[in-house]
Amino acid sequence: MSDASRQTTQGKSEFNRDHLWVKSLKQLTEKVAAPTLVVEGKLVRMVGLTLEAVGCQAPVGARCIVKGPQGADVEAEVVGFAGDKLFLMPTGRIHGLTPNAKVIPTDKVYDVPVGKELLGRVLSGTGEPLDGLGKLKCRQRQPIYGRVINPLMRAPIRQPLDVGVKAINSLLTVGRGQRMGLFAGSGVGKSVLLGMMTRFTTADVIVVGLIGERGREVKEFIENILGPQGLSRAVVVAAPADDAPVVRLHGAALATSIAEYFRDQGLNVLLLMDSLTRYAQAQREIALAIGEPPATKGYPPSVFAKIPQLVERAGNGQEQGGSITAFYTVLAEGDDTNDPISDAARAILDGHVVLSRELAEAGHYPAIDVEASISRAMTEIVTPEHLKSAQRFKQVYSKYQQQRDLISVGAYQNGSDSATDEAIKFYPQLVKFLQQGMNEAVNIHSSIKLLQSVLNPAPNPGQTAG
Repeated sequence: MSDASRQTTQGKSEFNRDHLWVKSLKQLTEKVAAPTLVVEGKLVRMVGLTLEAVGCQAPVGARCIVKGPQGADVEAEVVGFAGDKLFLMPTGRIHGLTPNAKVIPTDKVYDVPVGKELLGRVLSGTGEPLDGLGKLKCRQRQPIYGRVINPLMRAPIRQPLDVGVKAINSLLTVGRGQRMGLFAGSGVGKSVLLGMMTRFTTADVIVVGLIGERGREVKEFIENILGPQGLSRAVVVAAPADDAPVVRLHGAALATSIAEYFRDQGLNVLLLMDSLTRYAQAQREIALAIGEPPATKGYPPSVFAKIPQLVERAGNGQEQGGSITAFYTVLAEGDDTNDPISDAARAILDGHVVLSRELAEAGHYPAIDVEASISRAMTEIVTPEHLKSAQRFKQVYSKYQQQRDLISVGAYQNGSDSATDEAIKFYPQLVKFLQQGMNEAVNIHSSIKLLQSVLNPAPNPGQTAG
């Protein structure tokens, strides 16, 4: 071997030896690297459900652990800050906390397990199973606050969605990707109507968010109204009224995130959220507790920012993708549909269905007030013949309502007005058309045919054309 070859071989050997040394040193350095230090704070004030901590830092939305006595730890979420103080809101019970308790930031945010394994399951507002069927076997997780979709990238609303309720299918046709409000007072049948839609809709997946309602209603809704048929292709998220306000907010966001997952899989999703009012009230509780000033009838400005942020996550995805058709119930307290939350919801949703207490008390179900209801996307998704029939139905129905008092006391004389005469003739058929049993499904094609036949009855077999 020549001197040059010997030097080259020796150089390679030294290089390999040095490389191995560097690699070994790097591995040892990684093993002995000091872990990230977590700066612990302490609890200095607690008023109501608001906790104040000093000595630590964490971003808004992060989770912290407050160390209680004898291992009674409380999980809390950062909801605001002022100077060196962090404002936290607990996600569970807070009994037993003491002054100067340790506050440990975790740098974690809430996410949700997603996958087809969620179908048929009932989750809490924090994503934990409530149905006693064991742990969730989902392999994927995603943040509960989703992602923003460029509005120009969304597919337009072009196809109707069959919800199985003939009054909605025919007179208030809903499109895939549309967001509707369901305005109702207490006890007028909104839960029954939601249950009918979950069982009868042609959507691929149903996601139900029960936010801020009575705990008793959760079990009744799942067993009696939703039923095994509806639950088999549904995911239910329940955050009842006794949950902490941040959990109620999480429940709505979590249900929406699950719907977004199935939409991104190319499926048509029906999202039913009961109720948007309770969601707004949860945000009001948090905002007022941390010092945000009330603005409109006791609601702070952040409430009116949160509602569109939640609602705008529903809708169509990109072209050739899936859709989220959403119904948000709005509780009309005292049957007042002009309260701040109702006004805000009506302004940003694509239509609204109003349930009437007067109709409900008269035994008219579903108690849909067709005069006060509207679907803003209907003109783009139905045929001209269908639209003409729906408009004529509303005109005749409205004409009768205008003259109802005169007709009921016998003050109206037949022949005085041809439009009123026509309304009197057809009114019993119109009322019958609007009624539907809670276990009776009517698809969209049958709904349209029935609508067209109500005002254009077939001639009697014995009649001949004149």
